[in-house]
Amino acid sequence: MIQAIPNHWPRRLLAPLAALCLTAQMAAALCDVEYKAQPGDTLFSIAEFHYGDRSHWATLYEANIAQLAGATVIPGRTLYVPCLGGTPAAQPAEEAPLQRQDADINLLATGDLAPFVGRNLPQMGLFPELVTTALDQSPSPVSHAVSISTDRAEQIALLGSAEFDMGFPHARPDCAAAPETRLCRGFHFSDPLMDVPMMLFVRADRQFAFEADADLHGKSLCRPEGVFTHDLDEGGRRWIADGKITLVTAPDVTGCFDKVLAGEVDAVSVDLFVGGSALLENGWREQVVPLERPVSLVGLHVIISKSHWRGTTHLYRLNAGIARLKQDGRYEEIVSRHLALLASQL
Repeated sequence: MIQAIPNHWPRRLLAPLAALCLTAQMAAALCDVEYKAQPGDTLFSIAEFHYGDRSHWATLYEANIAQLAGATVIPGRTLYVPCLGGTPAAQPAEEAPLQRQDADINLLATGDLAPFVGRNLPQMGLFPELVTTALDQSPSPVSHAVSISTDRAEQIALLGSAEFDMGFPHARPDCAAAPETRLCRGFHFSDPLMDVPMMLFVRADRQFAFEADADLHGKSLCRPEGVFTHDLDEGGRRWIADGKITLVTAPDVTGCFDKVLAGEVDAVSVDLFVGGSALLENGWREQVVPLERPVSLVGLHVIISKSHWRGTTHLYRLNAGIARLKQDGRYEEIVSRHLALLASQL
């Protein structure tokens, strides 16, 4: 589903509080009515307010396609709020199919992890807000909309076929050393949205020193399948290329942590947010700890196919908008707000 991101969202702060005050019966009564959209509204916030459950945004979408710009809620437009025919919990809405909407730039984010990208996060996450706000601040701004896919392979295919214009977030490989990698060969990269620290997570009951690169020689590290590894060979390290470390993979981050807990690998190497969330979700905070020194800082970018007929124009707009956000302080404000929200939840 494509959801354009508003620049301001005061009602999104109020809607969850209002929803907490509604019983399921009271929320269900706020249907079969018309609602005048306010600045900052999204389909998520309206569904949460009227139904008590933001997962019913698709019901609003289907009932108001003619009043929406793609899936963007336009302030001042009157929307119809239909009844669900039961309580929200009894009839969850189905997810709308992933498809291009009527916008000049269609963006496709991938992932489902706070604070970066997520359908249920404020503004759909840190990166969607950064990208859409940057496009709003760019020279000659044009309309844009955001969709989310949890399948990275699907995202790459849709970007390559120009079903969507730009996608994020992606780490940029060392294209000078490996120009034939798929991303280097087929895509342009924006300026970095953010540098993310890649950390080492180790068992709390084992001694593990990481003061210099040589401390990792002979160690085994686990990264989830599909996660980049170019940072382990860059800058003269050649940890993988020269066999200085043993790289082990697992289907997901939980699998990597299972391996370190079982003593099958020495450390898990993932970004701070992925690793921290996994520790909290699985109750491993006493068993696994992150080391203080990061393995690397990896920039995450927006990509666009090199075959896209407006690729360089779109990238110019985005990069100019990112630069403007950093100059006027809005970049720091957006990043700080999302990180503070994550910290409060953790």
